[in-house]
Amino acid sequence: MESHEVLKRALAKTSPKAVASELGLSLSLVYKWAEKPSDDGSGSRNPLDRLMKVIELSGDTGIIEWLCRKHRGHFVLDPGVDDHDIHHVLPATQEIISQFSELLSRISDAALDHSVTRKEAVEIRESWDKLKSYAEGFVRLCENGNFEKMLKIPPPSEGPKRLDVGS
Repeated sequence: MESHEVLKRALAKTSPKAVASELGLSLSLVYKWAEKPSDDGSGSRNPLDRLMKVIELSGDTGIIEWLCRKHRGHFVLDPGVDDHDIHHVLPATQEIISQFSELLSRISDAALDHSVTRKEAVEIRESWDKLKSYAEGFVRLCENGNFEKMLKIPPPSEGPKRLDVGS
């Protein structure tokens, strides 16, 4: 889905006039955000396109992570699976089971004293995010029927690889 389509859908759930008023912008500008950009480059780039450019230039997904947290969610980076070369499903499934076991062990260890410290919570979150990222890569390859690429998905212990968000 293109950014202008996302904004068009969001504006359909509210009043573009209210958005313009709250943001101190012209109503026509708000409407332009929900239009497909013209081929000649005229018009106004919408806020989503502008934020995407900031993310591309900085290589930092902090904006996305912040937005997700503000809406009671959490951003998990999908691993790049296009360049991976995995020949067997079994090693990937064993890695998922191993990492899930490690996550459960961290949770159990942290909760032994009937409390979880801030440091332990951060470690649990990191372990969970790495596992979700790895499992997402595995699922995407399964959906594509591309079991040849599964061996190069980085295991959760290596952490998710930052992707070029512009691709």
